[in-house]
Amino acid sequence: MSTARQPTVTLHPLSSYTFGVKEPQPEEDPSVAARLSRLQTEYATQGMRITVEGILVVHEHGHPHVLMLQIANTFFKLPGGALKPGEDEVEGLKQRLNHKLSPAGGDPLDWEVGELLSVWWRPNFETHMYPFVPAHITKPKEMKKVYLVHLPDKKLLSVPKNMKLLAVPLFELYDNAARYGPQLSSLPLPLARFNFIYQ
Repeated sequence: MSTARQPTVTLHPLSSYTFGVKEPQPEEDPSVAARLSRLQTEYATQGMRITVEGILVVHEHGHPHVLMLQIANTFFKLPGGALKPGEDEVEGLKQRLNHKLSPAGGDPLDWEVGELLSVWWRPNFETHMYPFVPAHITKPKEMKKVYLVHLPDKKLLSVPKNMKLLAVPLFELYDNAARYGPQLSSLPLPLARFNFIYQ
């Protein structure tokens, strides 16, 4: 089977990575309603929010797994966060990956931010985001860009005590919006373009 037009990504086993803990990082907003209220307040002064997130992929038993954060045993999300106005997307994502996953007190980790995999839009001050801008929307309130992050063969990752870092297999994510939401459950689709090499 030809893979000439299919980009290749090397995945390393989950067992190659070491996981530690560090001090808790409470969520900035105590609820979804509070987050949307803050978004509305910030939009009035800063305009559309730009958020960046990273997809970190490993493998276990020869199947891709996405590393994602779990909060309060129910809420799942990719590492990342909102950018400051004018902040570079790639450098901003590296900083937010370090904030969430670098060992406490150590040097920042070196992250290789790769391909942009998807862009999601929040048309209004509501929970729903879409992989397109609805035709009647001229001023979306948030744009989220999701990048593939290429991992080295070994890395120490430290997770805040109030969170868990889970390796979720693609077959568990796929079409499972009831558990993971529409954004995370769609991750297998943009990842399908890659030819994964398992080390």
